[in-house]
Amino acid sequence: MKIELSQQLDEMLRSIEAKLEQYLQPGVPSVNQTDDTLIKAMRYAVLEGGKRLRPLLCCATALDISGQYQTALSASCAIEFIHAYSLVHDDLPCMDDDALRRGKPTCHVKFGEATAVLAGDALQTLAFEIIANDTGLEPGTRLALIESIAKGSGMQGMVEGQIIDMESTGTSITVKQLEYLHSKKTGALINAAISTGAICCNADPLTHKLLDRFGKKLGLAFQVVDDILDQTQTSKVLGKQAGADVIQGKSTFPQLMGLAAAQDYAQKLEQECLTILVELNLSQGYMAALTHRVIHRSF
Repeated sequence: MKIELSQQLDEMLRSIEAKLEQYLQPGVPSVNQTDDTLIKAMRYAVLEGGKRLRPLLCCATALDISGQYQTALSASCAIEFIHAYSLVHDDLPCMDDDALRRGKPTCHVKFGEATAVLAGDALQTLAFEIIANDTGLEPGTRLALIESIAKGSGMQGMVEGQIIDMESTGTSITVKQLEYLHSKKTGALINAAISTGAICCNADPLTHKLLDRFGKKLGLAFQVVDDILDQTQTSKVLGKQAGADVIQGKSTFPQLMGLAAAQDYAQKLEQECLTILVELNLSQGYMAALTHRVIHRSF
């Protein structure tokens, strides 16, 4: 990865972190009257670590296409709030029943199950409030962002993937079925992050079409690598229980394909992502740098 790309991504990350903190400060109109316990739980779910891949992808897409990312900052935070809410709910006893997230107790362990549910609910709705109130964007742009994020996170996207995952637990499924599951549960929100970045800078229809292909492949690649790391890394490195999916009876790519084949598949998906970026004349940009981070990460 080129040094200047890495430095710009680090600067972008600092901007995202500052914006997330700003939105969750007591005294901001949207949370001014919110109970202190609820804000603490929301802040815990969002600000206590995380790779920030989705907001980075949103901003990197805007930067690659338009040369600046500031107009996408609010949308990127909205995406991260949706992601954080999904993790809080995914960790609940009625779902995956996880006690560890990012090396710390999960939200429901820290604050109680009812507060965790409400914190997730509040983060989800805050995401759409942020976009609706972003007066730096045209009303039509805000509407398109709301539609994109709702589709990626709702019954046609992440939530659909969640219920397929629940219903598939303890059953035998094929690689194709696993790909479809994760195209929704993991990939849909990653794809929405890229789409929102493109919407914020008024990308043309052809660019949107190619980015949709890119996002689908990158989302799948992220999950393949996630499954590989779950098998090859320790709980301490991952910040969550290693091997939890297999213990719970969930299918993984290494389990169905074999570890070596899954590693080869991740490399194949990386090359397909980069080929699409070549078509977009963005092969040396920030999305390419993030693609490298996704495939070659260690946690």
